[in-house]
Amino acid sequence: MSDGRQLAYLAALGVDVYVRRAAAPEVPPLPGAGIEAGLEWQPLRALVSECTRCSLHQTRTQTVFGVGNPQARWMFIGEAPGADEDRQGEPFVGRAGLLLTSMLQALGFKREDVYIANVLKCRPPGNRDPKPEEALQCRGYLERQIELVSPALVIAVGRIAAQNLLATDTALARLRGKVHALGARRWPLVVMYHPAYLLRSPGEKRKAWQDLLFARQTFRRLEAGEQVLP
Repeated sequence: MSDGRQLAYLAALGVDVYVRRAAAPEVPPLPGAGIEAGLEWQPLRALVSECTRCSLHQTRTQTVFGVGNPQARWMFIGEAPGADEDRQGEPFVGRAGLLLTSMLQALGFKREDVYIANVLKCRPPGNRDPKPEEALQCRGYLERQIELVSPALVIAVGRIAAQNLLATDTALARLRGKVHALGARRWPLVVMYHPAYLLRSPGEKRKAWQDLLFARQTFRRLEAGEQVLP
């Protein structure tokens, strides 16, 4: 008896049948994905500016590539551009960006001392979370940016960025205060609260400051040649 006929027969008898759901298929990269490997800064920026790999190109004002020191020792990666970023073409320029800049200054950095990018290069409509297939199509761009910067330390800004970068659904609270390995090159990565969350929950700013202090401590250990990854 075929599976379909068997299920219909059991249903007619009033027997509840539980069928194991198939795992969600991986979304394959669209044609052209992967050609960013080996590109230098200007060709990579040009490729991103013309990207049509996912539907976000239909609603964006412009792509948001990244900004900062292309040889920075610290690289910050957020989740996606917001409305201000979409208009200006630069990551972290709204209220959350101003707070991030202030936090960097408190550590003794200027904004131009670090490199800042996002998991997505286009704004999701309504500032919704990035979809897995959108992050996948942008992944090669971000990986090439990381390779070009070659930072000593990567800082994932917020839960969405951290979970995308580390391919995990672990809660932010459990990711904080640890050094994680990013990708095949095992770039040292730490996690911090997103400034937008701090604007909504000012009482958590102390924890965000702790995150940055941990990042600085980790960076100093790296500069001293210590092993920070398990």
